[in-house]
Amino acid sequence: MPRAFLKRHLPHPKRFHKHRKLRLFGEALHNPNLWHLNRNSVANGIGVGLFIAFVPLPLQMLLAAAISIAIGCNLAIALVSVWISNPLTMAPLFYGAYRLGAWVLDVPITELHFEASLDWLMTQFGAVWEPFLLGCFLSGTLAALIGNGLARLIWRIHVARSWQARAARRRK
Repeated sequence: MPRAFLKRHLPHPKRFHKHRKLRLFGEALHNPNLWHLNRNSVANGIGVGLFIAFVPLPLQMLLAAAISIAIGCNLAIALVSVWISNPLTMAPLFYGAYRLGAWVLDVPITELHFEASLDWLMTQFGAVWEPFLLGCFLSGTLAALIGNGLARLIWRIHVARSWQARAARRRK
């Protein structure tokens, strides 16, 4: 993951300082570790974002921001990584998480017809909450580990190739 590519495509830190929802973090946003583009910071930011993407709560971005600030990983990368869970992908992600949880718990998969209502939540969700939450936790953990590992691997490959190119230029 080339640092120049990330710098070009990520928003400037000052944009985050001015964001009204992130103001609640105050001076913590001035921590320079939140904005560094190095292998650990980027990989950990991807891991945080992918894990939080599977948390079935609203305001996932604020949760990802809080965790990024707490552990000192790249805030922008974590916030961008959360976006894999969006209105278009949320249903398949959470359904897959539910199926994973049901498989791990060895319970039959219940066919539900979702309705966005409090009545549905109170009556129908009680039957599936255990496999659903377990599946979300397992899926989030797996996605975070794979994302973190892939980011580190891609970063390492990029660095190795740039070293080889530099060595080849010196030999000429």
